[in-house]
Amino acid sequence: MSVSVSALLLYGIAGAAFLIYFPFLWVAYARFQGGMAYLETPRALSDQLPDYAKRANWAHQNSIEAFMLFAAAAGMAYATGVDSMVAGWAALVFLVARGLYSIFYIFNIPLGRSLMFGIGSLCNLTLFGLSFLQVSS
Repeated sequence: MSVSVSALLLYGIAGAAFLIYFPFLWVAYARFQGGMAYLETPRALSDQLPDYAKRANWAHQNSIEAFMLFAAAAGMAYATGVDSMVAGWAALVFLVARGLYSIFYIFNIPLGRSLMFGIGSLCNLTLFGLSFLQVSS
């Protein structure tokens, strides 16, 4: 059974929304390990977190920014009726790249993180480009 490109785009948006909170699991772990489970001032705790959890928090924040662009790109491709498997692959590759981006960020692998950021950006540009081509034809 194959999945349509439009379904891949919509699943991709949902998956990207999930990936926003994926790095935050490490933040939560660090907070509970360090006895910082209280919720009165969660943002004030950021300075007290171990380095990996600080990086996880930054990955979480960057994932929010990346989600907005991907949701716009995938939404445009969906709305314009892009039916190219290139669009489906761009959505899937974006999800993999963003998952790896967070892992590389948390484990402090800058080259991997930068490469995944670039690949994710290229996926967004591909989706935007396919959408513009679709409406201009």
